Amino acid sequence: MKKQPQQHSSRGCQEPRPHVAPSAGAGPGQGGAWRRRRPLSLLPFLSLRDYGFCMAALLLFCLGSLFYQLNGGPPHFLLDLRHYLGNSTYLDDHGPPPRKVLPFPSQVVYNRVGKCGSRTVVLLLRILSERHGFNLVTSDIHNKTRLTKNEQMELIKNISTAEQPYLFTRHVHFLNFSRFGGEQPVYINIIRDPVNRFLSNYFFRRFGDWRGEQNHMIRTPTMRQEERYLDINVCILENYPECSNPRLFYIIPYFCGQHPRCREPGEWALERAKLNMNENFLLVGILEELEDVLLLLERFLPHYFKDVLSIYKNPEHRKLGNLTVTVKKTIPSPEAIQILYQRMRYEYEFYYYVKEQFHLLKRKFGLKSHSSEPPPKPEFFIPSPLETEEPIDDEEQDDEKWLEDIYKR
Repeated sequence: MKKQPQQHSSRGCQEPRPHVAPSAGAGPGQGGAWRRRRPLSLLPFLSLRDYGFCMAALLLFCLGSLFYQLNGGPPHFLLDLRHYLGNSTYLDDHGPPPRKVLPFPSQVVYNRVGKCGSRTVVLLLRILSERHGFNLVTSDIHNKTRLTKNEQMELIKNISTAEQPYLFTRHVHFLNFSRFGGEQPVYINIIRDPVNRFLSNYFFRRFGDWRGEQNHMIRTPTMRQEERYLDINVCILENYPECSNPRLFYIIPYFCGQHPRCREPGEWALERAKLNMNENFLLVGILEELEDVLLLLERFLPHYFKDVLSIYKNPEHRKLGNLTVTVKKTIPSPEAIQILYQRMRYEYEFYYYVKEQFHLLKRKFGLKSHSSEPPPKPEFFIPSPLETEEPIDDEEQDDEKWLEDIYKR
């Protein structure tokens, strides 16, 4: 029986028809299901209202940034906006940025003792700060070594907030930072033979140094002529205030500190000065061996004092340094010298203690002292207390202006 060919129902699959492109004039209802496509846009999902809101927010941000820079701080409406949006910051989300690696120590204080080579060292520090990039912090106050409690707090605050690494220098008695909640810095200092320091200051106040230009007249304009030309022997032998205690008790308070008893010549101030020196001072050198002092500073604090010795030995620097030598200096009589020794007994005890510690430190680093045997110590006897008026600090006026003029040459 022959099979009949299968007939496809009209409901079945139909053969595909060739696609006919719609004519150009055909509309949406013509030529199949063709629809007109929407043109592309940069912001396809924003309405004009949303777009305007974004532009307004951007304008507010720009104006806020402008106000911030002009006024040195953020405007109130930005602070309110931040409060509204939440207090989350970059630090909350990402943690603190990596800290800048600082050399140790990065906080150094040179509370320089007057007439102990401080002008020479400060001149070197100005050169070194430019070369090594540390922050040299100086003060406009040069003749105030004793501070009230509030003055101590203010000065410590100003020093502690300086950019690190810093080296702060000023004529000021020792400051205990930890007493006021601050981080204790490292101290350095230089002292010299007490009688030589006194004589240098005595004649410097009267006649200045080789810089000329009558700088001594500027430093002590109110000094009477009879006082300016007062013979040093008369001043000592007749017990003038300038040549007596407590004016002669000068070096120890720089290490003892701001306590009122630090200004009273005696064992208490001496022992406290020794204690502070051992606990807070990285190095206390003696001016008579300045080159060794600079060499040790370079080894202990290379990020501050690298190449200091080569700069110091440079002929140009030596030429400038010679200008600071006090002029018209004369030596008192042996009798007057012996009286000074008696009045400066505690000063000498501290000086020889510092010198001994300095020589021990030199030996640890293989440095030899210039003299094989130390000079004999003066024979003291305990003098009776001398009642004198409180000292005047005009002797400590600094010469920052001169240093700046020299540095600009």
